[in-house]
Amino acid sequence: MKIFLIGASGFVGTRLIDRIGKENCLNLDKNKSAKYPEITVLHDIRNTGMADLIPTTIETIVLLAAEHRDDVSPDSLYYDVNVQGTRNVLDVMDHKGIKSIIFTSSVAVYGLNKNNPDEQHPSDPFNHYGKSKWQAEEVLRTWYNKDSKNRSLTILRPTVIFGERNRGNVYNLLKQIASGKFLMIGKGKNKKSMAYVGNVAAFIEHCMQTQKPGYRVFNYIDKPDLTMNELVAQVEESLNKKLPSIRVPYWLGYMGGMCFDIFSKIAGKKLTISSVRVKKFCATTQFDSTRAHSSGFKAPFAIGEGLHRTLQYEFINPKNDDVIFVSD
Repeated sequence: MKIFLIGASGFVGTRLIDRIGKENCLNLDKNKSAKYPEITVLHDIRNTGMADLIPTTIETIVLLAAEHRDDVSPDSLYYDVNVQGTRNVLDVMDHKGIKSIIFTSSVAVYGLNKNNPDEQHPSDPFNHYGKSKWQAEEVLRTWYNKDSKNRSLTILRPTVIFGERNRGNVYNLLKQIASGKFLMIGKGKNKKSMAYVGNVAAFIEHCMQTQKPGYRVFNYIDKPDLTMNELVAQVEESLNKKLPSIRVPYWLGYMGGMCFDIFSKIAGKKLTISSVRVKKFCATTQFDSTRAHSSGFKAPFAIGEGLHRTLQYEFINPKNDDVIFVSD
C-alpha cells in the first residue's frame, strides 16, 4: 500500500477508489465510507493521533478532506478544517518522512466573474471557503519550499464537480429542469465551467502516476464551457423535454434569495435557495484548463456524456440505493 487518501468517503474520493482499486490505498475520514468501509479509518484531521494511523509504507498523501458547503456555521470551521487540518497533515508527513502530497483546492481561490483565469491569475476569493483554500495552499507552498529538491506538491483546483449520486448545486439545477419547475435567473449568457466526477477522479490518478519532486498546480475543467442557456438546452435534449422560456431579472432573483436567507435563519433550516447560490448561479465561472489537458491526460468522458450519464442515472432511469453525497 503506497497511497493514503484523506477525506475519500465522499463523492470524489469514492470514485477515485473505484479507479485505483481498494487494494492500493487506505482511506482516513471523519465519516464512514458507504462503499469502502473495510479500508476506512475514522479520524478527524483537526485532531491529534493521525500519525498512529498512517502505515510506514505510504509514499503519497492525497488530501481531499475539506469544509466546503455554502452554509457552514460558524465561519471558523472553514479555517479549522481546511487550513489547520492541512497543517496537521503536513506535520504527520514530516514525522513519517512522507514527501509527496496531492491537494484538492478549488477555483474558488480566484473569486467570481474573472476573465478565464489560468493558474497564474491572482487570488481574489469572495467567500470563506475560497479564502481558507488559498490559505491552505500557502501553508503547502511553505512546506514544499523547505525541501523543494526532495518534496512533491501537486495542487488541483477543480471547478464545480457533478455526477451520479451527488446532491449539490448542479444536481439541484438538473432536478428543477427535470421537474419542469426551472426558472432562468438573468439572461443566461454567463458561462459555466464544470467538471464530471469521472474525469476528476481520472485526473487525480494521472497526477499520482506522473508525480515527481517539484511543484505543480492545475485548474481542472471539462471543456467546452457552456452558457446557462446552452446547458439548459443540452439537458432538455437528454430529457426530451422543453421548458417554458420564462426569465427572472437578476435583481429580483437576488432579493428572493435574501428573503430565503432570512427565513432560513429564523427557522433554523438549511434551504436549497439562498442569495449566495443565486449570485453563483448568475456569475460567470469560466476558467482556463490548458495546463491540465496538455499534461498528457485524456479525459475519459466528454462533458455532454457526463451530463447525459448523470441525467440517465438520476432522472431517466433513477437508482434508489440511498448512497448519495451532499456538496455544493
